[in-house]
Amino acid sequence: MVSAQTATTVVDLPVPLLPESFGHWHGTLFELGVVGYSLENTNKAALAECGPVRSQDSNYIDFNGLPSHSARSLFVEAMQFGDRSSAYSAYTVMKMPDMREGHDLGSWDAIGKDSVLFQEGTTIMLVHAATAADVPQLKLLAARLPKVSGSKNQPPLLPTFFPAKGLVPGSLRYALGPASYAAMGGTLSAGQLGWEKSAEAGIAEYADKRGRETLTLLLYPTPQIAGEHMRAIQAQVGSAAKIRREGELVIVAAGTFGADDAQNMIENVHLRSEVTFDQGVPPSFESEVQKTYSLLTSIAIFCGVGMLAAVLLGVFLGGGRALIRKMQGKDAATDAEFLSLHLDNQNPRPKFDPPGS
Repeated sequence: MVSAQTATTVVDLPVPLLPESFGHWHGTLFELGVVGYSLENTNKAALAECGPVRSQDSNYIDFNGLPSHSARSLFVEAMQFGDRSSAYSAYTVMKMPDMREGHDLGSWDAIGKDSVLFQEGTTIMLVHAATAADVPQLKLLAARLPKVSGSKNQPPLLPTFFPAKGLVPGSLRYALGPASYAAMGGTLSAGQLGWEKSAEAGIAEYADKRGRETLTLLLYPTPQIAGEHMRAIQAQVGSAAKIRREGELVIVAAGTFGADDAQNMIENVHLRSEVTFDQGVPPSFESEVQKTYSLLTSIAIFCGVGMLAAVLLGVFLGGGRALIRKMQGKDAATDAEFLSLHLDNQNPRPKFDPPGS
């Protein structure tokens, strides 16, 4: 008889994006129904360009001591992306102009009249029929989202280059392709920005008594690529904008600021790099001093223990020897038997006759 063996393959199913419950909200089959502003039908081309990995939506209900006909409902849409930069670009694409941006929920959050948008790691969430009062409960939802680590969880560097002074709140947007750049109101010709060469773009508005200025930052993989596209942008904008390149970064300012003010703005934007370590934080000066102190302390303790051990060993061996001699009937402190090398002269000193005798 021949028995056939079949191989068994174990497949790990991905963790669901949305939990069954969070706080006092529980999943339900009740359909809230969403029209208009949604991850499903708002800026679909731009969101697709950001590279979504998966999405999920769910309805939640909260009785919270209320009768069933008075229970509140939330409709939650979640979309996960390949990395944190793509998720941030999707977040800025979905953020509406009338939303108030804050820093209370997830990495970024924007609160509208009847919806809350936020980003946590590589996931963006759009919660319908929610207000600012629901933020504490939504924090519990954010904590339940799947976690990512390593390079996928690194935030984009380009948005950190924008100056904070004069920045219009909520105006900063970030794009990784022509569709998202167009969706966020980019003023340059998207076809000349080099998306096929991994370009990144950021736009922000600045306003004060001098007027209003749009600052565009473009980041490229190398200074050579940045220089090539800066010349194309310069030919496009002519004298209507101020432009400067610093390494891989191209800075463009256009608006109602005076020429000197616009030039001063782009001169104050500088390229900087950040080094991250997946295995821990680089050692600081204080930690090196602490390590040296710990090493010297360990050496001192080791020497002290060694000296104490030597004393105890000497007492043990000396005392043991004295005890043995006492048991043999000998004096414990003196020992007449000792070895001698007999180095005294054994022969008489030779005598020599004086010269001339």
